[in-house]
Amino acid sequence: MIEITLPMQQDKAIELLNAHQEEGVSFTFKEKKGIKLYFETTTEDLDQAAKIAKSAIKAQPWGAVLYFQAAPVK
Repeated sequence: MIEITLPMQQDKAIELLNAHQEEGVSFTFKEKKGIKLYFETTTEDLDQAAKIAKSAIKAQPWGAVLYFQAAPVK
C-alpha cells in the first residue's frame, strides 16, 4: 500500500491513479484519512509504486503545481 499526502485535487488524483498503469503497476484507491489517500498496488516494490504515482500526478497540468508526498506504507 502507498500513501499520498495531498491537500488539494484529491478527487482528480484518485481518478488518475485508479486508471493509471505503468511498468505493470496499477493502483486501487482504498481509503481517505484527512489529507492522506491510500492505494493498493499490484507490485511488491512499494518504493517504485510511490515514484510512479508521484510522476503520474506531476505530469498532469493540475498536478505540476501541487506540493504533495507519495510514500510506501510499511
